[in-house]
Amino acid sequence: MIVNGQQQQHIAIADRALQYGDGCFTTMAFRNARLEFFENHINRLKLACKTLHIDFDKWVELECCIFNVLKTADDCVVKVIITRGVGGRGYSPVGAENPNFIISLHTIPSHYPSWQTKGIKLTTSSITLACQPLLAGIKHLNRLEQVLVKQALSKTSYDDAIVCDTNHKVIETSAGNLFWYKDNTWYSPDLSDSGVEGVMRNRVLTVMQENGLECQIVKQAVSVLFSAQELFVCNSLMMLVPVVSLFNPTTQQHKNFMVEETKKIQHDIQHAINLEAIKVQ
Repeated sequence: MIVNGQQQQHIAIADRALQYGDGCFTTMAFRNARLEFFENHINRLKLACKTLHIDFDKWVELECCIFNVLKTADDCVVKVIITRGVGGRGYSPVGAENPNFIISLHTIPSHYPSWQTKGIKLTTSSITLACQPLLAGIKHLNRLEQVLVKQALSKTSYDDAIVCDTNHKVIETSAGNLFWYKDNTWYSPDLSDSGVEGVMRNRVLTVMQENGLECQIVKQAVSVLFSAQELFVCNSLMMLVPVVSLFNPTTQQHKNFMVEETKKIQHDIQHAINLEAIKVQ
């Protein structure tokens, strides 16, 4: 683990990331000696810092540290955290003037390649996400809602769960963004009130636009998914994962899905990765 450019395992107990979850993070994939969608991840961190009013200015140092640590690394997950640092009285951030950055490397989940080829089975979660437009989209350090969703999911036999907001509109799954396909049109949830605006989600939207595919951003109830022809889940680590079935334990609805159109998007995204990933030497 690297903290502010130094190899170490410690950070101040008084850091606001620990005290209040005051910070942001991103996770990117390093595969085949190439860092995927690096600029998009850095821009996501910059947007989050701007949204949270964290005056972080060590971007050059952060980027250099990331590439240096990867020179001797195998395939891995690169997690970057930016904290507001130590300072402030109570909730007030006044006085916290020295943000920190943390870089850590982790193993890429071994089941993702199987998910990409065989697909996954989804259920719906009874846990909802709060609507908070001021924080919607960014990947801040307050992830307790996702912890609760994962905790409940672990008691089922499903691979992931679709999560709605408190207005009962579909937002995402526990770990990725969601797309569905019906009658030659793709759809994805509106994230203006809650949810994470993933790097892969945004890249998928760009690829769809470049290929002349219609994708509508919508606020819809989970019931619409049972009339869809295809679903997929995506994030920067799993890339695109087809959904082969969906079950709603509340209504007992069950639906199986095709994967043909999803496979086309998978191919296009892999092509984009091959073109844009940065070689680390």
